[in-house]
Amino acid sequence: MSATHRTRSAAGLLFALLASANPGARGPLALKIAARATAPGELVVVTIDAPANVAEVHVRAFNRDVPAYRDADQQWRALVGIDLDVKPATYPIVVHAAGAQATYDLVVAPKTFRTRRLTVDPDFVTPPPSAAERIANEAAFMRTVWQSSARERLWTAPFSSPVRETANSAFGTRSVFNGRLRSAHGGADFPSAAGTPVHAPNAGRILVARDLYFSGNTVVIDHGLDLFSMLAHLSAFDVREGDRVGAGDVVGRVGATGRVTGPHLHWAVRITGSRVDPISLLAVIGQP
Repeated sequence: MSATHRTRSAAGLLFALLASANPGARGPLALKIAARATAPGELVVVTIDAPANVAEVHVRAFNRDVPAYRDADQQWRALVGIDLDVKPATYPIVVHAAGAQATYDLVVAPKTFRTRRLTVDPDFVTPPPSAAERIANEAAFMRTVWQSSARERLWTAPFSSPVRETANSAFGTRSVFNGRLRSAHGGADFPSAAGTPVHAPNAGRILVARDLYFSGNTVVIDHGLDLFSMLAHLSAFDVREGDRVGAGDVVGRVGATGRVTGPHLHWAVRITGSRVDPISLLAVIGQP
């Protein structure tokens, strides 16, 4: 059995152990949650049993509206991300459907992330004044990207890793570049050789396929319903902005562009604005 398969098998076991039906739910609707864990950076799947004639289900969590999609005649699902910076506490997940309301009290546990120290090109730690306008424009562009998701679900198959290698850099790690503390690591790094094909984790449309200052050659896939994959530091693109891709399609090649110490793939996931560990996504709605 490969290391990747062992990891996924263990993650699937955790998913099964943490699935719970209504222990903190209040109201007439039947709710169930499933997650690898309920801590910062984790994905929580909310399953809602509702009458077959319900046309809409509204979900709200962490003061945000969360899209819900029909998974079966009387079953809906919503993907709730616990952002990296969420503080330990109890947060309500509120569901409205057919004039009824149910609330699930989600207890977010504390989590400590380790620190890593890296040495990179100084221009990626303290950018030169000549790069300031570019960096500001790219930040504004990415803010519009995260608001541009399709209103329908574009994926159907389980999610899969974009490369065969196992991630070696943990999500949430606090990064110290050249002795300076910078933002937490918002994705997972995979130590793949330069030129390795990078596959779409699932179906969607290409919103970004361009060179960005910090992440280098970057692809962003909109999977619909506010779910995004970012694949960064590529050496080459195999897609263009506006393309539609299927699960497993090659979108680019592993490289060492942007703020890096060597060739690898950086995969980041956002769900309704929350930064989520891609390995959590694979554990909950990925391949077994």
